[in-house]
Order: sequence, then C-alpha cells, then structure tokens
Amino acid sequence: MKSSRTRLPRSSRGAVILVALLVAAVIAISLGSYVALNTQSFKLSNRSFYLAEAMNMAEGGLEEAIWSFNQAQDGSTTAWDGWDTSDGLSAKRTFSDFPLAANATGVVKVYIDRFNPPASVQPRVIAQSIVSLPGGQSLIGKMVEVRMRRRSYFAAGLVAKSNIAFSGNTASVDSWNSNPDNDASTPAIAYSSSVRRDRGSVAGSSVTATISVGNAEIWGTAAVGGSSSTAISIGSNGRVGPFGTGSGVKDPASVATDFNANMATVAMPSNGTALGSLGSSIGATGTTTVWRVPSLNSTLTVYGNVTLILTAPPGSDAIDISGTESITLAAGATLTIYTAGDVKIAGNGLLNNNDSPESFQLWGTSTSPTPQDIAVTGNGAFKGLIYAPNGNIQINGNGDIMGAAVGNQINLTGNAAFHYDESLAGWGSSTPFGVYKWREILSASERATNAALLAF
Repeated sequence: MKSSRTRLPRSSRGAVILVALLVAAVIAISLGSYVALNTQSFKLSNRSFYLAEAMNMAEGGLEEAIWSFNQAQDGSTTAWDGWDTSDGLSAKRTFSDFPLAANATGVVKVYIDRFNPPASVQPRVIAQSIVSLPGGQSLIGKMVEVRMRRRSYFAAGLVAKSNIAFSGNTASVDSWNSNPDNDASTPAIAYSSSVRRDRGSVAGSSVTATISVGNAEIWGTAAVGGSSSTAISIGSNGRVGPFGTGSGVKDPASVATDFNANMATVAMPSNGTALGSLGSSIGATGTTTVWRVPSLNSTLTVYGNVTLILTAPPGSDAIDISGTESITLAAGATLTIYTAGDVKIAGNGLLNNNDSPESFQLWGTSTSPTPQDIAVTGNGAFKGLIYAPNGNIQINGNGDIMGAAVGNQINLTGNAAFHYDESLAGWGSSTPFGVYKWREILSASERATNAALLAF
C-alpha cells in the first residue's frame, strides 16, 4: 500500500514561520530586557557598595585628622607631618592609598580650619571622598563634617566611679551655661532662675555603680555603666527627667546604661616655691604664682592667679576650714589646689566672687588604697570644680553648689541644689580632642562652598 503525507498549504506554512519568528523575537526581547535589567541592577548594586566604601573612606580621613590632633596634644613634633600647614592656621591633606577592587580608585581630601586651636576654639574638619569607577561611570563621593572639642574631666555634673546617693527631701540637680558663646574673653554668666535649664547630669562609671536618687529632683539625665536601669533608684517624691517630670517618675529617655569614663588620676605637680605656712592673703592682682605648702587651715584671701600644692600626705588634713574661717577669691582671682590629703571646707567655706566655677579648682591626687576624704558643708554658695577620682566626696548643707564634681563615691546630704555648668562639657586646655557633632553634607550649595576649601 502506498502511504501519503498531508501537506499544509503554503499560506499555513508561512503563518507557522511567522509565529515562530514572533515567539523568537519575544524571547529575544525578554532575554535582552532581562540582561539589561540584571546589568542595571549590578551597576546599582556596585554603586551602592562604593557609596558605602566612600563613606568609610571619608571616615578614615576624619580619623587621621583626630589622630594628628591628639598626637600633637601629647607633644609629638611629627603629628602634622604630611599635612599642608603653610598658612599657620589651617591643615590640608590628600590621602590616595585606598586599595579598591575592580580597578576602582579612591582619594580622600581633608581640610581642618584650625589645626592648633586655643582652648576656646572648637575646630571644624571636612573630609571628602571620591571613588572613580572604570568604564567612564560617574564619580561617587561623600562629604562629611565634624566639629571637635576637647574631652572634659567634667562631661557630666556629678560623676562617681562607684555610687552616688542623695539624702534629703528637696535636693535637686539642674544646669546652666556660664559661657554660652564659648568665648573665654566675654564675662561669665552667673547661675539664676532666668538661665536655669534641665540638663543636669549624674553618672556612675563602673558596671556595678548605683545612683540612689531618693526624693531628689534630677532635672536632666542619670546614667550608669551597668546593663540595667534598676541601678538608678528613686523615691516616691524623686524624679529624673526634663522639667515637668512627675514625682516618682524615671523618664526612660533620660536614663542610660552605657556610661563609661576614663577617670585618670592627676599627678601632683613638682614645681612651686616652698612656704612654711600661709598668711591671711596670697598672690597679687595681675600675677600668676605657684606655691608649695603643707596645708591650708585658716582664713585665706586670694588675689591674682594662684596655684597651691599642698604636700600633706594621704590620710592627713590638707585643708581644714571651719567656723568663721573661709577661703575668699577676690574678683578676677583664680585658685587651683592640688593635694593628696583630706579636705574639709565648712563654716563660711568658699567665698568665690567670680561667676565662673572654673575659677576655683580642687584636684585630688591621692593614689592611696584608703580613699581621700573631701567634705564640703555649709549653707552658702560653693562655686568650683572638684576632681578626685580616688576620693569620697561628701556634700552637706542647704546651699547652692555650682560647677561639677568627680569622685570615687559621692554623697549629697541635706537639701542642697546642685547646678551643673554646661560649659564644662568642653572644658580643658590639655585634654584630648573628640568629636561632638557629625553630619553628612548633602545640599548642593554647601557641597559647592566646601569644595572650594578642598580644592588642593
């Protein structure tokens, strides 16, 4: 038998070919679109990767600047090697040794407006990173600005290595800023109700530190170094938080558990002219003097800028002021005291005729296993700074205490009002620099302005 095949008409065969071509075209377009989409996704992913890398590079430039600042602070004569400091004011440098993958190259430019600033100046640092990608792709860059200031011994109002305890029904902590324009040449602003703010701060540095607020009012913040805010306890009438916080309330936004402070011991200076004892007055207006004396135990009026190095050994009385006795600072005078001995300022206490607390400084230098005892009592006003990381500080009375205090342990008994001077957060002429403000510069106008500073 003879077999036969059915043949499609020519028109039908042409339709099949046309359909096949259309299907192939659709597949080709789909594959092309898919490849294009994947290529674009790869480019976007690649750019995202290098955007993150650009930020890391900019941060690296900032770290180089901070390192140079603090090396210079430590006395290094090579801290600014490699930087252009030819104008004696600013510092500029380009870093180009960034190894990047896929034939990409990177460069960072850093500009510092003041590389050797006086104590009152907070330098500005700008870092710009630029990543060049192969294949003619557009440049990728980041621009970051930081403001720097010296780290302070007094970053908080009351700081203890271990514990802080308040005893009294109306004790309080608040703040003000004696130097809001950050200019040491302008007159200090005295504390008053008109400048009072709710930025007082108390902190315990160790992981076992506790803060017993009791019935005190902490208008500001409380922080500990442990992992739980239960280390900060309050009584039924106590409170921690901004103005308006209710009795018995510990505002969650005003407590922290990550506080840490490097409370280094300050060394006793070795200079100064030796005296057998002190008279009723010391110093002279317009002069700076340094004296070594065993102790201070009678009324003393201070003129000019005076430093006293009290050589009484640990465990003995270095300062004992009580009854009608007092330490009086004349207007415009400053008094800085270094001692490893015990301190008692009672009676008429400290009569400081200056509005800035930093005009009186007490530095506890003891390294003895037995804590240095520092007691400030009375009902008057105490304006000053106390730094004694190995000292137990006792504050008694019903007066006003203005400034800051750092100790191993701090106890406040009575109804005293403690007023933290916020200007002390950036205080110090020999402490290391740190970043206190950070921001990425995003606006086109700002980037253009700063690009002119980075055109080197």
